[in-house]
Amino acid sequence: MGFQNWTVDALEKRKAEIATEIEKDGADLDALNNEVREINAELEKRKADAAKREEIRKAVAGSPNPGERVVEEADKPAENVRNSKAYIDAYANYIKTGDDSECRALLSTNATGGQVPVPEYIEGRIRTAWERSGLMDLVRKTYIRGNVKVGFELSATDAVVHTEGTTAPNEEVLTFGIVSMVPASIKKWITISDEAMDMGGTEFLDYIYDELTYKIARKAQSELIAKVVAATASATSTAVGVGVVAGTPSLGVVAEALGTLSDEAANPVIVMNKATWAQFKAAQYDGNFNVDPFEGLDVHFESTLPAFSTSGTTGSTWMIVGDFGVGAQANFPNGDDITIKYDDLSLAEKDLVKLVGREYVALGVVADHAFCKVTF
Repeated sequence: MGFQNWTVDALEKRKAEIATEIEKDGADLDALNNEVREINAELEKRKADAAKREEIRKAVAGSPNPGERVVEEADKPAENVRNSKAYIDAYANYIKTGDDSECRALLSTNATGGQVPVPEYIEGRIRTAWERSGLMDLVRKTYIRGNVKVGFELSATDAVVHTEGTTAPNEEVLTFGIVSMVPASIKKWITISDEAMDMGGTEFLDYIYDELTYKIARKAQSELIAKVVAATASATSTAVGVGVVAGTPSLGVVAEALGTLSDEAANPVIVMNKATWAQFKAAQYDGNFNVDPFEGLDVHFESTLPAFSTSGTTGSTWMIVGDFGVGAQANFPNGDDITIKYDDLSLAEKDLVKLVGREYVALGVVADHAFCKVTF
C-alpha cells in the first residue's frame, strides 16, 4: 500500500485508527503491523527530505548562485540605468543631435516611440527649478491628459432651524461653476556656441537645464499671477471670484485682505514686488511699530506685479494675498519634465546652435475667494 500522496495529518490519523483496530477480535495483526511500518517509513522519509531542503537553502543563501550570470547595464532596471554616466552622456548626445537610439539601447525596455526619460539627476534639477520659482512649488499639480474641468461651489442656500411639527424646510439649492483648464506651451530658447556643445554630458545638461527650466518655471508663475489679477470679484459659471481691497503699504492692509478669503484658504501667502516690500518696511520703521505688517505670512516676490505708487493707474493690482495650494492648479498633460529641441542649422553661419525648451501646462484659479487682490 502506497502512502506517497497522503498528507501528514492523514498518516497520523491512520496510525490512531490502527491502534484501535488491533484491539478488535479477528483483527489481522500482521497486516496492520506492516501498514504501521509503511506509515512510519513514509514519515521518516519526509523528515529526511525536509532536512535536506533546509540544508540546500542555507547553502544557497551563503554562497553565490553557481548559475548566476553577470548583469549587464542594459539588464538593470531603467531607474538604475538613468543614474549611470553612460545614460547621462547618451542623453546629452540626444539633446545635441536629436537621435535617441543610444538612450533607448541603454534602457531595459528597448521600445521605439514615446518620450525618452531624462536622467534622474536632471529630474531633481527640474524639481529644484519649480521650487526656486517659489509660488509654483505651492500650487497643486496634476498630470491628466487633455483639458481639465474643475468644479466649484457657485452658490448654496443656507441651512435652517426646523421646529418639530412645522412645515418642512425647502430643499437646499446648490449651484456649481466649472473652471476649464486648457494647456498651452511655455517656451524658452537660447543660442550657445559650438564650444559649449563640446562640453561633457553632465556639464552640458547642467548648463542647459539650469537656464531653460528656471526661466520656464518663472514664466508659469507670472502667468498664474496674471490669471489672479484678471479675475473678477464675483464668481460666474465659468470663473471663480477673488476679493478686492483698495489700500496702501500700511500696517492694516494685509489683515484687511485676509478678511476677504474663504474658510478653505487656510495657508495664505503674500505676493508683491520687492520695491513694495521695501515700502512696507519703511512704514514700519518710520512709525517705530513693533508689529509685523505681513501678519506672520510668507512673502513671495513677483516682478510682474507693479511696485506701489501713488501715481499708478487706479485699480491696478500691486499685491496678492491667498492660498495657492487651495486656489490654484497646474496640470501637466505630458509630465513636468522640460522637453528640449535642438537646431544646428538656422544659425550655422554664426557657429551657434539654438536650443528650445518647452513645457506643456494648463494653469488655473480654481477655488472661489482663495485670493484677494490689493489695488491702488
